[in-house]
Amino acid sequence: MTGVTGGAPRTIPRVLSIAGTDPTGGAGVQADLKSIAAHGGYGMAAVTALVSQNTRGVRDVHAPPAQFLASQLDAVSDDVEIDAVKIGMLFDADIIAVVKAWLERIQPPVVVLDPVMVATSGDRLLNADAEQALRGLLPLADLITPNVPELAALIEEPVAQTWETVMDQASRLACDLGVSVLAKGGHLSGDLVRDALVPPCELEPIEFTSPRIDTDATHGTGCSLSSAIATLRARTGRWDTAVAEAKAWMTTALNEASALHVGQGHGPISHFAEMWEKADAVVDPRDNDAATIAQGWWDATAQIRFETDELDFVRELGAGTLDAEAFTWYVAQDALYLRDYGRVLAAAAALAPRAQEQAFWARGAHAVIAIEMELHQGYLPPENIWDAEPSSVTTAYTDHLLAAAARGDYAVLCAAVLPCYWIYHDVGTRLSAQRTPDHPYGAWLDTYADETFAASTREAIEIASNAVLHSSSATRQAAERAFVLSATHERDFFAAPLALRTLGV
Repeated sequence: MTGVTGGAPRTIPRVLSIAGTDPTGGAGVQADLKSIAAHGGYGMAAVTALVSQNTRGVRDVHAPPAQFLASQLDAVSDDVEIDAVKIGMLFDADIIAVVKAWLERIQPPVVVLDPVMVATSGDRLLNADAEQALRGLLPLADLITPNVPELAALIEEPVAQTWETVMDQASRLACDLGVSVLAKGGHLSGDLVRDALVPPCELEPIEFTSPRIDTDATHGTGCSLSSAIATLRARTGRWDTAVAEAKAWMTTALNEASALHVGQGHGPISHFAEMWEKADAVVDPRDNDAATIAQGWWDATAQIRFETDELDFVRELGAGTLDAEAFTWYVAQDALYLRDYGRVLAAAAALAPRAQEQAFWARGAHAVIAIEMELHQGYLPPENIWDAEPSSVTTAYTDHLLAAAARGDYAVLCAAVLPCYWIYHDVGTRLSAQRTPDHPYGAWLDTYADETFAASTREAIEIASNAVLHSSSATRQAAERAFVLSATHERDFFAAPLALRTLGV
């Protein structure tokens, strides 16, 4: 089994779908192959059942002999190195036994199992023997992705009516099986859809939210989401990243589904909506300006950044001579700042027009809380991390960012959050160069010179530049003002530990 964040990524994952068919292309292996391709994978398929269905329902199912499925699986694994497996409709106990034996023998590095047990109508799709056989298969998966009725069936309890019950059922199932469970709230009511990556007992769940899309085009959502997650997990090496990116993609695919006009019932999602949007985009003569937009903002803050470098706090932090009390004061204020910064990044994710950008900001929001706070707790007692009163400088900075988020202008918000990436990386890289093995704040400096943070900074710069590229001149001006003001707040935040702490502000 693999953990929530462990494993090494591949560039182009080879992903095998084991599932039934859908001649309309909206579900089953046809949907899986589209989903895998949409996320940069090479899709393969072993068919468990031939299903006569359309957007209005299932008419008939023909299951070839189980031994023929075994032949398909062996044909693939004898020839192709498989990076991930997505399992969907398995139909009966004999087919499940074949898949179980194959998994035990091959041991693919990533296995995502979508337990297709309950139809949208509420009808059970597996008989009692098949359900029992499926329960024996679950421990061989890395991630299980049941919907609310399927989760209830697996835990053998009534269908959950609240998110709290869903989480409780998912947590108990994850602990019982020793595998991760994706708790999905799509069947519940509310303007937001809540999902959660629920690892086995010893780890904390990670929650994700997305806007609920008002559409009847929901055919194949479970198939498509699970195959997207399998592909992204193989490509990125992280479960949290895979779920965040897959959810953001699903939001776009649902939002654009009505444009397909496929079928008279519950239509399919638009798997390639983002690709088609890019293909149809009108070329703007300003496209060549994207690379220069953020650089112009950077140049506009040259004096501010010079003043930042000259601060006593920055110089002493790099040299390792900074007073420990001043550093602790700074860390406490930074924790308060990051609490609101995480909310602002979540707002950027909600406003982002593309799945990749939604996922980037969502990962940033999660990292701020889950990763940065762990670093802060190395310098502050965990029980006291939120005890400090925010200084006037901290409040001014967070008020500026929260106001940018509240206005709802995505381009301006991107510009406002960018200095926290760019300036911290710029300052941190130079300070880290002064690091000695016994530097008292070495772990702190390493964080901002880390290549992962550098890559995030480059992506944030690119996203912000492109967000402003096709905006009006008024929006461009507002974005530059937001960037410069955030850079000013960054300078003041670095100055505050020595300037304000002594005044008790």
